[in-house]
Amino acid sequence: MKTSFALLLGCFAVPISEHPAVKPAIQYTLRVDTADLSGWDVEIRLRSAADTFRLAMAAHPEYDDRYWRYVRDFRVEPGGATITRVDSAVWQVIAPPGAVVVRYRIALPPAERPRGAWRPFLTPTGGLVGGPHAFMYQLGAERQPVLVTLDVPTQWQIATGLASTNDPRTFAAANADALEDSPILVGRLRQWRFMEGGASHRVVYWSLPEAVPFDTIAFVSSIHRIVAQAIALFGHPPYRQYTFLFQDGAYQGGLEHRNSVTLGASSAELARDPNATIQETAHEFVHTWNLMTIRPVEYRGVDYRTQPPVSSLWFSEGLTMFYADLLLRRAGLPLSDSTRVTHLERLIGRYLGNPAYARFSAEAVSRVAYNAEPGALGDYSASTHLQGELLGTMLDLVVRDATQGRRSMDDVMRLLFDRAPAGGIDASNIERAVETVCACDVTPFFDAHVRGAGLIDFNRYLTLIGMKAGWSYAPAVRNDEPEPDLRIYGWQPPGDSGVKLVITDPLSIWGRAGLHSRDRLTRMDGVRVATWLELRARLQRLRIGDTTRVEVQRPDGPFEAIVIVTGFQRPAVRVEQDPNATAAQRRLRETWRAG
Repeated sequence: MKTSFALLLGCFAVPISEHPAVKPAIQYTLRVDTADLSGWDVEIRLRSAADTFRLAMAAHPEYDDRYWRYVRDFRVEPGGATITRVDSAVWQVIAPPGAVVVRYRIALPPAERPRGAWRPFLTPTGGLVGGPHAFMYQLGAERQPVLVTLDVPTQWQIATGLASTNDPRTFAAANADALEDSPILVGRLRQWRFMEGGASHRVVYWSLPEAVPFDTIAFVSSIHRIVAQAIALFGHPPYRQYTFLFQDGAYQGGLEHRNSVTLGASSAELARDPNATIQETAHEFVHTWNLMTIRPVEYRGVDYRTQPPVSSLWFSEGLTMFYADLLLRRAGLPLSDSTRVTHLERLIGRYLGNPAYARFSAEAVSRVAYNAEPGALGDYSASTHLQGELLGTMLDLVVRDATQGRRSMDDVMRLLFDRAPAGGIDASNIERAVETVCACDVTPFFDAHVRGAGLIDFNRYLTLIGMKAGWSYAPAVRNDEPEPDLRIYGWQPPGDSGVKLVITDPLSIWGRAGLHSRDRLTRMDGVRVATWLELRARLQRLRIGDTTRVEVQRPDGPFEAIVIVTGFQRPAVRVEQDPNATAAQRRLRETWRAG
């Protein structure tokens, strides 16, 4: 493809963007002092028309890190103001009407290892600040424009999705939603820019001091190719500028925002392969359309309360997985699954190897994907990403067959992007969009697999493109060795020093031994186990034939299980051409395989 961008290597201070047209009513200053990297200080200047107002710490809809726990030294000027904490995340201020200054400190919790790319941090060479981890918002003034000034070391650069102003260290947000949805990467940054679809794009990389050099031209070029394919799919971008915020030292993974994304990208991994993070990058970037613009109906505006369960995440996450894979193929970038058939075989194998998908509908799995404790499905565990990607794949085949190959899920996505209701979408909106594109009845499909539970009849849909799937079960193998049954993991509730078990299959050796999800682990083989890391280390040492004694605590008392480690069965799937396929089915198969 034609590469129309010029790579600008080096460091830049701020993005080029529109200047705010309205004088903000609320002004923030965030200060970082490298002499004390335990947190940062925030100042809010506002003008109150009444003698009482409230400030709140926002909850993120996916990762509510409850940063109200780390607010320290909350104070207000003028003196004599009354401060009352009326909720865990809400502070009420009574002060004379007029100019008010609020100050507080965010004391960062202990650093996690490894660190999620969306979680804030500070080091002598930079950090991630802003968003719901930093800024309170005024209740009742959520639509007011705001200004944010960054008081950080002079040698640090700033990268964010917030709009720039004439002051290179001051940024604007149209409202509280935009403020809370715009993380800020600060420090010694490397930056590159390109244009695509009439919008400006910036790639920013924060390196560890011991960073390994990597091929930055190949790294940025691949990102540009993904951007071009995504914009071609949807027709146009829903933003004027977009910022990729990559961080060395964070694990691969990310968090989407309206016009930016935070992503982990190890320089050592990029040195081995400049495309090491491209699949995750593609996934989070597609979310710009499918989640941030085509929003679930349950998604609210900025709120200090936890996001309610979302029933359509199978679509928001699953179709995003579907297109992350497909856009990489259209861009000609390498994937671990060399062909679409190979990719489908792997997905079906994972699906058939997990009994949860026969038991729980896509909507049921979606509702516990965010803000639910592990073990919400009992002794089962399921991925809304996997379930949704396969449902999207089968719906794509239905659309292709009904339209004789003239249309596909591409047309469904464009329709939803162009006409999605302002209040958000649910399964009925998705169902109507599919039916509009294919002029066919997909209610039975949604009844069976979205609203209802039951295994997908893959061959019913693969037959439409002249293919069929077969599978058999064999002992699970890893590195040419039988794999022990480790279908168990642990988690630690926030603020809890103990670890709870999560059983992912009731027919695993752990489930058959009588253990259940949410059992509180006390000891293994007589040794106290207090953290997930300790449990994981003990599990990794187990070999087939070993015996381990597991002691747990339940509300009704202690329980002890003796577990003999064995292997387990895993399905091997083969998707092949149907020799009896018609000419029309063969044509559909070839266009599907080509993407």
